Amino acid sequence: MILDAIERTKSLGVKTLEVGTGNSSLGQLALYQKCGFRIVGIDRDFFIRYYQEEIIENGIRCTDMIRLSINL
Repeated sequence: MILDAIERTKSLGVKTLEVGTGNSSLGQLALYQKCGFRIVGIDRDFFIRYYQEEIIENGIRCTDMIRLSINL
């Protein structure tokens, strides 16, 4: 599904695709990187600012958004 999204975006002439996921989303972070995405930034405390309820994944509190991008 991610590879399909990359190809569809590329066919539209987009040069860079950016995604974001939580610091505690270990599976998603691994998947994006396996597909060629690179970490380009961290939005510190994103999930604390914009979500009222605490998010826990993989035993880790989700606080920061990890931003990744791929050049198409």
